[in-house]
Amino acid sequence: MPAQNRGPSVRGLAGFNAASPAEAEALLLSCCHSPRWAERVAAHRPYPTVDALLAAADEAGYDLSRADLDGALAAESSAPPHPDAPPAARTALRAAHAAYESSFGHAFVISLEGVRPGEHLDQVLAGIRSRLGNEPEEERVIAADELRRLARVRLAFRLSEGLTRRHSEA
Repeated sequence: MPAQNRGPSVRGLAGFNAASPAEAEALLLSCCHSPRWAERVAAHRPYPTVDALLAAADEAGYDLSRADLDGALAAESSAPPHPDAPPAARTALRAAHAAYESSFGHAFVISLEGVRPGEHLDQVLAGIRSRLGNEPEEERVIAADELRRLARVRLAFRLSEGLTRRHSEA
């Protein structure tokens, strides 16, 4: 699962709602590198609940133009294989990522939400292999959906991360 850079430290939904537009957009860009998406989600603050924020993020993701989606996908990077993975698995994963990027022009994106950590490598390899046979437009639709799912997971994590840090500091 490709990771984005960490955004600014915004603590929970209240912190997100109270953050400056630049801070909120920076946090959002750490989840999905689409300025239009980040601006749109930030502009509709305050959100009454995290679920409402995540729903707005999903909706904004469906409205990405082709150029917005291309930019967001271009900013993704392939996750390196886990260092504890067997050498053959690391080699297979690197080769699969390279084949995918060569075919589609961007990193392979997949949300591993709900997949046990021990199954991530197998899930990524299976996903790449199954999606390599897709036509470019079909894969664009799938990649856009996976990017929306990733943005949602990243955003929920970023918001909870600030709260967890605050509680552990108390």
